[in-house]
Amino acid sequence: MASPNRNARSAVVLGRLLGIAFLVCFGTGIYSHLLQEPLGWMRFPTRPTQLYQFTQGLHITTGIAIIPLLLAKLNTVMPALVQVPPVRGVLHLLERVSIAVLVSASILQVGTGLLNTYQWYPWPFPFRQVHNAMAYVIIGSLVVHVAAKLPVIARYWRKRDSYDEHGRFIADPASGSELLPPAQEARVQSAAPAPAAPTAGPTARGLTGRLFRWIDGTDAAAAGGGSRPTGRHAVPEARVGSEEPTTDGPEADTAEASRASRPVPEVAQGRRERIARRGFFAGVTAAAVGVVALTAGQSSKLAEPFNVFGARGRGLGANGLPVNRTARAAGVLATATAADWTLTVVGRDVTQTFVRAELVALGTAQADLPISCVEGWSQMASWKGVRMRDLLRAVQAEPGSHVRVTSLERHGGYRIMDMGPEYAEDPTTLVALELNGATLDLDHGFPARIIAPGRPGVLQTKWIEKIEVLR
Repeated sequence: MASPNRNARSAVVLGRLLGIAFLVCFGTGIYSHLLQEPLGWMRFPTRPTQLYQFTQGLHITTGIAIIPLLLAKLNTVMPALVQVPPVRGVLHLLERVSIAVLVSASILQVGTGLLNTYQWYPWPFPFRQVHNAMAYVIIGSLVVHVAAKLPVIARYWRKRDSYDEHGRFIADPASGSELLPPAQEARVQSAAPAPAAPTAGPTARGLTGRLFRWIDGTDAAAAGGGSRPTGRHAVPEARVGSEEPTTDGPEADTAEASRASRPVPEVAQGRRERIARRGFFAGVTAAAVGVVALTAGQSSKLAEPFNVFGARGRGLGANGLPVNRTARAAGVLATATAADWTLTVVGRDVTQTFVRAELVALGTAQADLPISCVEGWSQMASWKGVRMRDLLRAVQAEPGSHVRVTSLERHGGYRIMDMGPEYAEDPTTLVALELNGATLDLDHGFPARIIAPGRPGVLQTKWIEKIEVLR
C-alpha cells in the first residue's frame, strides 16, 4: 500500500486521462444516440460519408482503452478507498458517495459496453437505454468528484511541483489529499532543508492500517512518525565489543536523523521511486495501447492486421462483408425470397409498387459507403441500386420530405426506421440491390435494403417492403 505509484500526482495524471476518455465517449455516444432517436428539428451532416464510422470507432476504441486506465486509477487510490474511518463527516460522506457512484457506474458502463461489441447480453435490462442513462450518471458524478478534489488537482497538476530534486514525491498535507501517510510533512525547498519524514506507510488506521503496515514491512512507529524505526527502516544496534560505543536517547536519534538525511540515500531513494513510477506508467501505457491496437482493426483499415480480439473481421462474410443479424434470426427467410415480393412506395397522393426488375429499370447508381455498426465494426463497400430521391419523385413527394421505411421483419426495435430529408435527398442514399459487384445476399437484405451516408448500421434497414412519405 506504500508503493511510490500511490500518490496524489499519479492519481491526477490518471484522472486527466480518464476524464478525457470519458468526455470523448460521452460526446460520440450522445451523437450515436441522437442519430437513432433524433428530435424533430434535428438535421445531421451527410458528409464526410465516413463520419459515423469515425465517431463510433472512436467511441468503442476509447471505451476499451478506459478499462486499463480505470484499473490503474483504482490501484493508485486504493489506500484512500479503504481508509479508516471510511467517513469523517457530512461533506466527506457526500464525497465518498459520489466516488462510489462514479466507480460503480464506470465499471458497469465499460463492462457492458465491451460485451455489447460481441453482441452478448447476459442481463435482463435493455442495453441501449441503460447505456445512455449511465453516461449522464458518470458525467454528473465526475463533475462532483472533480469539484471535490480541485485543490489536490491544482496542487499536483504539474510534475515539477510534485517531486523534489531527487525525484521523491512532495507530500503536501495542505492539499487535502487522502493519499498521504500519517504525520507526513511537506518537503520545502530552502537553503537548509529539514530531514524528510519517512514516506512509507498508508493512511489507514486501526486493524486495517496494521495489516497494510505488515504488508509493507513497516511498523507503527515508522508509519506514524515514532522515534525508533524498525522493520525495513530499522537501524541496526551497535555490536557488543565494537569500537563504536552504543548510544541511546536523543543523541542517537539526532545521529541517525543526520545519517538518514545524507545526499546519497536521498538520491538512491528518489531513483528507486522514479524507476517504480516509470515502470508502472509504462505498464499502463502498454496495456492501453495493446487493447486498442488489438481491437481497432474492426473499424480501421490501418489496424486491420492486428485485429486479434475485435468482434468482427473485415472482409469476412457474405458479399465480403460481416453480418450482424441474419435472415433466419430476423424470421424473413420465406417472405424475402417470395416470388411475389414488391416494394411499395407511398406518397401523399400517389402510391406505386415495384418488383425488383422495375426498380432496376428506373436506373441504378453506384456509391461507395461504409456499413458502420454501433457495436464498433465498420467496413467500406460498393453498393448499387436506385436513388431514394428518384423513388420519391416517382410518387410526387415534395422536396424536404421525411421518410419512413418498414422492413419485412415482424419483430425488433429497428423494424421501422425514420429518415430525415438530409438523407432522403442525398444522391448517395440508395435502395440497394447489389453489393460489391454481386446480387445482394439474403443475409445482407435481399431483395432490397437501405444504405445512406453517415448513419448507424441499425438504421440501414434490410429486407424492406414499404417506403412512406410522412411530411
